[in-house]
Amino acid sequence: MAVNPEYKCRVKKPSDFDEFWAGVLFEVERIDLVPECTEDDLRSTAEISVYQVSYNSLDNVRVSGWYAIPRHNDGDLPAILLVPGYQSDPPIPKDWASKGYACLSINPRGKVRSRLQFDPGYPGLLTYGIIDKNTYSYRGFYVDAWRAIDFLLSRPEIDSQNIGVTGSSQGGGLTVTTSAMRSEVRAAAAGAPYLCGYMDAIELTDTYPYQEINDYLKANPESREDVENTLAYFDGISFADKIKCPIIINIGLQDNVCPPETGYSLFSSIGSKQKKLFEYDGHGHEAGRYIHTSIVDDFFAEHLKGDC
Repeated sequence: MAVNPEYKCRVKKPSDFDEFWAGVLFEVERIDLVPECTEDDLRSTAEISVYQVSYNSLDNVRVSGWYAIPRHNDGDLPAILLVPGYQSDPPIPKDWASKGYACLSINPRGKVRSRLQFDPGYPGLLTYGIIDKNTYSYRGFYVDAWRAIDFLLSRPEIDSQNIGVTGSSQGGGLTVTTSAMRSEVRAAAAGAPYLCGYMDAIELTDTYPYQEINDYLKANPESREDVENTLAYFDGISFADKIKCPIIINIGLQDNVCPPETGYSLFSSIGSKQKKLFEYDGHGHEAGRYIHTSIVDDFFAEHLKGDC
């Protein structure tokens, strides 16, 4: 069946959306970042320095990650924030460092090294605390990604005017929300964005992770209205009009995990005047990743390095 590129998800941005997130940000701004950065000699090379890092986030959860930079640099490095997928572990980002970037790859709460204080498991993250916007898991999860920008800004070797963010699937959704809420982000590349059009997605696909919501509603049918109300505050489409930086999106037209209809709806809602959508027919959830990699490389080189 052909995908309708004019598809519009039914999510409505709550009237107090900005007020809600301003309150969350006010709360986290009162928490000292306390960034720590320790070189990992085992994983470093003659060309690349690799560090184990951590910082404080919302609810005083300690977030961990990997940080890699070219060993021989003169400072003013362009930076990339690499945000993870739902089931994938954040990689050690040596490949980005080899291209001349400082790259931070984070473990938001519930992921690998950040599980000690919060671990809803799998399935579980998508529906943890879902009936209240103040308890929903992604309230802290999103902030963990946004707070990573503060970590990058704390680093003396970073060019604060040239920070990008990228990721695929959940990482694509986090790219959307981070570029919307952090004005320091100069360029963003989101692949197969998840966390967009939740309530449409659960009808358009029967795969996990979105199926977690259907499972929850099957067990708790009386909570449907509360669930839908909560998710509107976390839907990438609700954030999209805040994105002002250049952004590229890639979707697979046969994606049965993050339905392409939600990608179209997200793209049409993005506020940036510099946006481009790449549609990969014959591709599923990888969304043409291996074809698209060089496009992402060129995009960041143009916007973060000034290469033409």
